Amino acid sequence: MQYKSLHNQNDFNEIKQRIAQLSENSERKWGSMNVCQMMVHCDLILQVALKKITLPPINFVFKSIGIFVKKEMQIFNNGIPRNMPTFRKVIVNFDCNFNEAKNNLLKRLDEYQLSSENHFLPDHHELFGKMTQKDWGFMEYKHLDHHLKQFNV
Repeated sequence: MQYKSLHNQNDFNEIKQRIAQLSENSERKWGSMNVCQMMVHCDLILQVALKKITLPPINFVFKSIGIFVKKEMQIFNNGIPRNMPTFRKVIVNFDCNFNEAKNNLLKRLDEYQLSSENHFLPDHHELFGKMTQKDWGFMEYKHLDHHLKQFNV
């Protein structure tokens, strides 16, 4: 079974090419965010991995569910379910500039890649628990893939 990861250069380039295909007119297939908001959201999620955003603690039940979802995704190589709840800190429900959001996301991906190459990614995620470098590459790819599919790219 093929597991894609942001730590694989081909998969990383694929994500960047798919982002490049987005336009201000890209229509969503589900959810409430527009394309600009989605890119800002993805940028914020990458900032969690870069230790620029700290997620608030969650209760044991939600953490257990998060650890289970991470393991299930790793075992079955499935994607993130549609309309899954997220942390308030990374919800984007405000207007934003499309070109600025796109450029910031592409720059953040490069920053993520550098951090990953230097093994600076955290060993823990508030929802998913213990995280290895491999876990980060897999989960970040899955998150970006989920949202790019949301906008048909």
